[in-house]
Amino acid sequence: MKPTKLNLQEIDLRMLELNTATDQSWQLQGDKLTATYKFSDFPQAFAFMTAVAIHAEKINHHPDWSNAYNKVSFSLSTHEIGGISNLDFVLAEEIRKLAEVFSCN
Repeated sequence: MKPTKLNLQEIDLRMLELNTATDQSWQLQGDKLTATYKFSDFPQAFAFMTAVAIHAEKINHHPDWSNAYNKVSFSLSTHEIGGISNLDFVLAEEIRKLAEVFSCN
């Protein structure tokens, strides 16, 4: 799947769809989608990150992320197009689903 840069109207619509499906709130910060997920402990957070990494490899779209003990923070954008693309939302939706599987708090 190739990245397609989204305009502001498309981003707003996709943000509504993403956040309607979950209690975890993704935010639009400049030209990035951001979210932080909290887990019960470090092993659970790391297992979640491993699952996200496997999916990111499958779609060849990788997150900017950080981990501090039981928290995993994401910042998604598509560097090659200089903004937010359809792939950022594909990855954000998978992250949301995986967070539910790994019992995100």
